Amino acid sequence: MDHLIGLLLGTEQDWPRAFETLIGRIGPIRGRDGASHHLRTARVSIEPFNLRDKPSHDLVIDRLAYWYYHPREWLKKVALMDDVYLLNSPFTFQSMEKHAAYCAMMRLGLHVPETVLVPYKNPVDHAKWAYTAERYNQPFDLDAVAEDIGYPLFMKPYDGGAWVGVSRITDSTALHTAYDQSGERLMHLQQSIEGYEVFTRSLTIGPETMVMKFRPELPMHERYAVEHDFLDAAVGDEVVTISRLVNAFFRWEFNSCESLVRDGVVHPIDYANACPDVALTSLHYYFPWAMTALVRWSAFCVVTGRRPGLDLDTARYFAVADDPALDYRGKLAAYRRIADDYLAVDDYREFCDTALPHVPSLVAEWVCSQDFDDLLVSTVRATYPPHEHERFIAHFRGLIDLWKRETISP
Repeated sequence: MDHLIGLLLGTEQDWPRAFETLIGRIGPIRGRDGASHHLRTARVSIEPFNLRDKPSHDLVIDRLAYWYYHPREWLKKVALMDDVYLLNSPFTFQSMEKHAAYCAMMRLGLHVPETVLVPYKNPVDHAKWAYTAERYNQPFDLDAVAEDIGYPLFMKPYDGGAWVGVSRITDSTALHTAYDQSGERLMHLQQSIEGYEVFTRSLTIGPETMVMKFRPELPMHERYAVEHDFLDAAVGDEVVTISRLVNAFFRWEFNSCESLVRDGVVHPIDYANACPDVALTSLHYYFPWAMTALVRWSAFCVVTGRRPGLDLDTARYFAVADDPALDYRGKLAAYRRIADDYLAVDDYREFCDTALPHVPSLVAEWVCSQDFDDLLVSTVRATYPPHEHERFIAHFRGLIDLWKRETISP
């Protein structure tokens, strides 16, 4: 049985080449039905499509449709009409964005910082918008809103990503400057969690989560620290639970979650990332893990015939949130059970053990190959100016060598 995995891409070349290589080497997979399953990949092109056309894809990894509308509509069509499995759901990333993600997780009782949505500084240039703004927008005191939240705070787009348009605000002057510059972007004001001990970014692919220590103030190649055991067991488990909860709630299965840890309390601050960072030059040490997880989850979905969950089933989560008998820890445990059930954690682990036991060694063998080093070198040359090539090739080779020493048994 053949399965086609589509890659809907923007400018990325590094991880798609890695994924394509590994899928090409994975070989036949024996399913529970006894059949032999063969996986192949193809990059999705953008062209006219008839709504009744039958796609040849079983699964599509989407890294483009969040902002490129034509393929987004194709994804909706193949999900609604043809049961094509999608990473990620275009329905919730289109409608939820960061604002509704904050709202949902507040409703579930997570420690989301205080957040206020303020009206547009400049309403969208359209006659109806201008009329409505003039007639119904109420005057408000921006300084009073900020003072109620407390300085310092962050101003950031309600639907933004990649830290675009984000400003750290320390006083009234900076507040008004940032608001004036926001123009037609709708903005949140959000409390800053000062004095935090750890900034984490958790990359989750299906049921697998890697919690990494993140240093946003550093250049991209240094932001993910190669550091282990920087969280105690209970806090680390809470960060994993929150990451899976977010993904299961919104049907996002390829997503990253940022959280701040202060005094043992986990504050999720950013967890709607339609195209989470999986670049080789960002993840470096963690890149082999990401490719292993992406290959295994993609294979699990297509070989087992996993059906896409288009409805959110929020009532299950809200019943937990509204249960007066449960404290925060009790709710987290209940959310984890729901999320693990949605992500088929037990079935996935069994599938990896029985049908894909060779994938970790396959990835390790490839990472040790000349083919991988060629990918690393070409990625560095495409990312950095020529005078920095030698430095960064050595830098990333060193981090990959560290992964080999720590991961591959002698």
